[in-house]
Amino acid sequence: MTGALEGVRVLELARYQAGPRGGMILSDLGAEVIKIEKLGGEETRKSPPLVRGQSVYFSVYNRGKKSLCLDLRTERGKEVFAALVETADIVLQNFRPGIMDKMGFGYDRLRELKPDIILGSVSAFGQYGPYRERPGFDPLGQAMSGLMSLTGMPIGQPLGTASSIVDRYTSLHATIGMLAALHHRDRTGEGQVVDVCLMDSGLTMVEIPTSYYLATGQEGGEGGRPPYKAKDGHVVISASGRVMGSRLMQIATGDPNAVANTGAFTGRMGLGDSPRKAVEAWCLTHNVEEIVAALGRGRHPGGAGQDHSPGRRGPAPLGARDAGQDGGPGRRRNVPPRRHDQDVEDAGPGRPGAHAGATYRRRPLPAPGLRPRDFGRAAAEQSDRVALTGDQPGDAHRDAADGPLLVDGRAGN
Repeated sequence: MTGALEGVRVLELARYQAGPRGGMILSDLGAEVIKIEKLGGEETRKSPPLVRGQSVYFSVYNRGKKSLCLDLRTERGKEVFAALVETADIVLQNFRPGIMDKMGFGYDRLRELKPDIILGSVSAFGQYGPYRERPGFDPLGQAMSGLMSLTGMPIGQPLGTASSIVDRYTSLHATIGMLAALHHRDRTGEGQVVDVCLMDSGLTMVEIPTSYYLATGQEGGEGGRPPYKAKDGHVVISASGRVMGSRLMQIATGDPNAVANTGAFTGRMGLGDSPRKAVEAWCLTHNVEEIVAALGRGRHPGGAGQDHSPGRRGPAPLGARDAGQDGGPGRRRNVPPRRHDQDVEDAGPGRPGAHAGATYRRRPLPAPGLRPRDFGRAAAEQSDRVALTGDQPGDAHRDAADGPLLVDGRAGN
């Protein structure tokens, strides 16, 4: 069995993270993703951190894709892109609203070229509304949705997350929407526009406190969850509801009759509440290994606070979701990658899931400086009107990490 999206072709006109990460997920699932870049390649090709001159940022979010540079301001570039649209299932873009129309490729034009085409549009504030033309990045989504305020509650000021979590949520919403649109197309023969934005994604991340406020007029529902300090590090301990909270109190206090209320150990609990204070006192007298072992014996969820560097993590996370064993559905590529000067299969931690019976395309990430390799015929060669130029038919498709092919009315390089 091949990838779940084998045979699906995606044209990606997207930069930075929310858009390209959606294309990455589709590629991981087996789709052919052709990344359309400006001449010379998109700017994130040189975004730090760099490994031997190659952007880790670009490599992670563009793994498995093919690359083509077009100047869409020229008639030649427009002809090539139009021919590609005729062969595609999805166009994924994250320009500001209205830019695709100005380029001559709004949804109406795309439907003329391919009646059942799906357009995935990713933006900061959506295709409609008073903020539609504003640019934006992940921190704005976190701040304007109120997520920063909730995250920073324990320290008394707004705090952004270390990773671009709103970008990642948005890429997932875009992917889910495009997959639903593919299903709709297969049932009805009709394409759709999928409109997702950072602001909407940020608001979904504060949906509990927002719903609570709308229902009661009061603030509450969720907040930041700091870890517990142990003698030699930190641990995170979860307890949802009365039963789990009581079990945690019994482990921490040694009292088999200890009982916690329903709201204990949730984001609604203050840092000075007595249940948390009891667990804090217990953790301070034990090391991380002892705490995790005690929680394990009580079948209670908890784990060590790991360092972000794979080299300083404990052993469990690295293999916890590795090869499909014990009847698992298949290999989960959730293991940190090897260095770039080795034959790396994936430029990142990998695909966080598995489909039973499916295999997935995992192309090696070439080290910087290697010559581009042949990845098949150009999509536009399927058109009688336009043929991509190049010495060999296969020159038009390249792995995005290898470097782009340039097409602007001259020969491809």
